[in-house]
Amino acid sequence: MDGDGTRDVRGTHANPVPRPAGPPQVPPRPAAPPAPAASAVADWLDAPRPEAKPGIWRFGYRLPKADRPTGRLSPVTVVGMLVPLVVALVLWSLWRRGSLPYQFTLLRLFTPDDWWWGGTIASAKTMEGAEARVVYDGVFFAVLVLFMGRLGGWPDALRHFVGRRPQPARALLALLCALAALSVVFPGAFGAGWDALPVVDPLFSLVVLVSGSYELFSSVLFTDTLYAVVTALVVWPFAKVGGWLPYAKERLASRGRPEAAAPVVERPRAQWPELRDAGQYEAAELLTGEVAAGRMNDVDCARVRRAWTVGLPDFRETVLRQGGAAWTHPSGARDLPHRTTRHDLLDGQVRIGRWVASERTPLTHHDAGAALGPEVLGTSLLAVGPSGAGKTRTLVEPLTEALALQALTGGCAVVAVSAPGGGRLGADASFDVIVRIGDPSSVYDLDPYAECDDPDEAAAILAEALVGDVDTVSGQGAATALAQLLGPYRAVHGRFPALPELRELLEGEPGALGELRAAVAGDDVMRRELEARVRQSGAPGDPGRALADRLALLNRPVFADFFGGGAGQTHRAFSLRSVAHHPLRVRVDLPERGHEEAGRLITRLVLAQFHAVVREGRRAHFACLVLDDATGAVTVDSVRRIQRLRSQNAGVVLALRTIGDVPEALHGPLYGAVGCRMAFSGITTWDGGRFAQAWGTEWVETTEVAKHTVFADQPMTRAIHALRKLVTGKAVTTDAVTVRQVERERWSPSQLAHEVPPGHAVLSLTTVGGEHAPPLLVDLRG
Repeated sequence: MDGDGTRDVRGTHANPVPRPAGPPQVPPRPAAPPAPAASAVADWLDAPRPEAKPGIWRFGYRLPKADRPTGRLSPVTVVGMLVPLVVALVLWSLWRRGSLPYQFTLLRLFTPDDWWWGGTIASAKTMEGAEARVVYDGVFFAVLVLFMGRLGGWPDALRHFVGRRPQPARALLALLCALAALSVVFPGAFGAGWDALPVVDPLFSLVVLVSGSYELFSSVLFTDTLYAVVTALVVWPFAKVGGWLPYAKERLASRGRPEAAAPVVERPRAQWPELRDAGQYEAAELLTGEVAAGRMNDVDCARVRRAWTVGLPDFRETVLRQGGAAWTHPSGARDLPHRTTRHDLLDGQVRIGRWVASERTPLTHHDAGAALGPEVLGTSLLAVGPSGAGKTRTLVEPLTEALALQALTGGCAVVAVSAPGGGRLGADASFDVIVRIGDPSSVYDLDPYAECDDPDEAAAILAEALVGDVDTVSGQGAATALAQLLGPYRAVHGRFPALPELRELLEGEPGALGELRAAVAGDDVMRRELEARVRQSGAPGDPGRALADRLALLNRPVFADFFGGGAGQTHRAFSLRSVAHHPLRVRVDLPERGHEEAGRLITRLVLAQFHAVVREGRRAHFACLVLDDATGAVTVDSVRRIQRLRSQNAGVVLALRTIGDVPEALHGPLYGAVGCRMAFSGITTWDGGRFAQAWGTEWVETTEVAKHTVFADQPMTRAIHALRKLVTGKAVTTDAVTVRQVERERWSPSQLAHEVPPGHAVLSLTTVGGEHAPPLLVDLRG
């Protein structure tokens, strides 16, 4: 990109694009392309985006009703409160009338007989008997209130209606409840005409029984103390629920502090509150006006917000100079020419469907939008589905479009490899670099060595592409054989050989080897490397012949001007290493039908180069490789490298028609390497078995109901059962319910093969942070 111009990304289309090494030179406040209405952009910015589980479309998301905090008690709870109250009133009424059986048994058992008149149940004969009767009524009342209050959940109801409210409303409601309780304990103090509840009188009667006289009540201090104790006991529960003491402490503490400033009103996102909080008022006002005037779209907002987040230098000056066009993508584009999917660039999500409400689906996902973003693509995604299942239309194309949009914000670099003979992934105007392998009109050629300087690294990349899927050839041996030729050739010519030249060297063509041997005669190190290759050539187990045979697939006339083989260099070599340094949008179009094996080889080459370039340094933007057809691309080395991508801020998307396109020995490692797995409708039970193993099992609660015929022993019961059977036609049965915890597969192979409707898929997700979403059914048409 910063070289001599032969490997940069300018001139993707007919009109060259600015060099991506720096921001474009644009005039101050240029006219923006057509954007949505100002209110639409502001509404999009201000829309709620609550925290949600992975895979949920957060834009405007709301929790399902069953998951929302309820603001009122359910009818069952209300009935559960009222029924004990009614029962308590009936029991107290019967108690007051003396109509309960054995009502005074305990009273007579624990008191002397001379307190009562003979021949009566509880007719007081002495002062002690009368006071004991009052105490007995009070004890029953206390037990009745405690038991029924516990049964009806009255304390919980009080906390629900009072305790959850903010102060000071909470304290005020608790005070009103306390006054209501005191009015039934001390009705005379409130001028009420109803009878007092048995609270004070039983306490006074208990004092009389203990002291044996009424002399204590001649002391006003003693009497007032009793009244104060009763009042405190009645008020204490309400004070606790109302939080009187903490609220009083808070109010007293606030008096000692200076008057607090008025509460800060949270500004909407459309007014750029994060800039205002940092003191960037001028930039915030300018951007607010840009949004209101319709001069910024969602791409501009996301791009400027990202520039502020990553801390780009001269933020204020750039915004004041260029406004919403600041940090425009090097291509000059501020939007895609056409969108086919819903995107939320503020969260980096693309909506691919909706989660289906079913027994397996948690309430949080019921009918919520299904979305993907860099936080899950960073763990890589494997999608398996037969031809016609909609992998390209419903997954690969939306993802490619989303990544291309995010590249315009500076947050992503995307490389999309179109399947051979299929439709291209997106319009040409949506990409900065388009490499059409085998098409003479292609502006770009693909550098097979990814602009490497190290012969060993270049040899490893090329060996992975050529023989990575061949079990009989060692990858390390193939890389060594290539390095023994690439090193001497680069030492002589200052570059690596074109693929046709490399094939001649691998085949041991005498003229090519003789010329190279003579050129390195003075370099002892390179001469030894070349001599070693010459000695191994043609020996048993030599990987050179296999490498040459694979290179023959790319040495066809249709590829004559590609891979550095063009005599006139009509195509500019593009290095995939550019995506590691710039937010580029790259598309590689594989050759048309008739070159399937060559297309797979090129796919492996792109995958190997991607793995090599994303390892370089720390990168601020996310890099993603999308393979519309990953058949033949998965090898032992690529599976091992996929596991490391999540720590390199990169990911790959692999689409397969069947897992059988991957060597069987790699099935388990591949499913373990990727964090996101997607099974489309129509897969076979063999493919479903691999998904079932990867998703594992879960514990579920099952209920079994068994009906048993009831056999009666009594003649009358038998007659009733016979009559019931005659009327209903069914024998009298009883249900035996068994509830068990069993372990079962989350999705069985048969369910994946036969129960996933057309246009649907089962998707599981894992974020880079390690958060998981279980495999759930998603409607890709919603």
